[in-house]
Amino acid sequence: MHPDPLETLYAYPDPADQEIVGLVAAGLAYGRVAQILASIGTALAPLGPSPRVFLRDASERSIDRLFAGFRHRFTSGAELSSLLLAVKRAVADHGSLERLFRAGLSPGDGTVLPALSRFVAALRALAPRPCPSLLSSPDDGSACKRLNLYLRWMIRRDAVDPGPWRSVPAAKLVVPLDTHLFRIGRALGLTTRRQADLKTALEITRGFAAVSPRDPVRYDFCLTRLGIRPECRGMPLAVLLDTRPGRITGAAPASRRAPSRGRRRR
Repeated sequence: MHPDPLETLYAYPDPADQEIVGLVAAGLAYGRVAQILASIGTALAPLGPSPRVFLRDASERSIDRLFAGFRHRFTSGAELSSLLLAVKRAVADHGSLERLFRAGLSPGDGTVLPALSRFVAALRALAPRPCPSLLSSPDDGSACKRLNLYLRWMIRRDAVDPGPWRSVPAAKLVVPLDTHLFRIGRALGLTTRRQADLKTALEITRGFAAVSPRDPVRYDFCLTRLGIRPECRGMPLAVLLDTRPGRITGAAPASRRAPSRGRRRR
């Protein structure tokens, strides 16, 4: 697992805490991984063992003061405290972030993107100040890599992803498209697009769905390790991947499909 922002969620067994910790961790998941982990630790430390209880009991003014000196690259303490205040208000109004997200999901939605747009719009409306580095939206044309990563953590349930949310199907997830997965998607023939944008994320997701329709992002964690693990850096993708035609873009024979990473909640 290490180094990965997801590892921070494992310290919080309560789903009510995991959904808050995950939103903070995913929001700060940009830049060098060492800096990301350090910033996440700095952001979470004041929230104590139960971030939900802390936000419930703390005054809004004290939350603003607590993060006045925080900075992670483009994210200021004012943005982080604004996000946490939006979360505090959302949980007070809806009971949980899962319920807020689920309220925006329609049965006919092919992916989580329409619900994600509504989720972000709701949090933006609740935030006392804009927090653009933490709340991107598909409506803005963003690929929403970090929020799609957050949804993967929340919705999938296996040996890697904790999956505290039980009411959203994994089949609707969209890959969290970063530079590593973009390069791998092109190498595997899942896309020929030249920009790592939302259209590309959907194209790569459809490619994985041809292999795993109920869980199209199941390979995200293991594939992105190829760009993150030190022992893989600098190695050509042709060495790391078997890119022969038909391996991913078509239905591969069972004996040649990627192995499962564990049982997934259905």
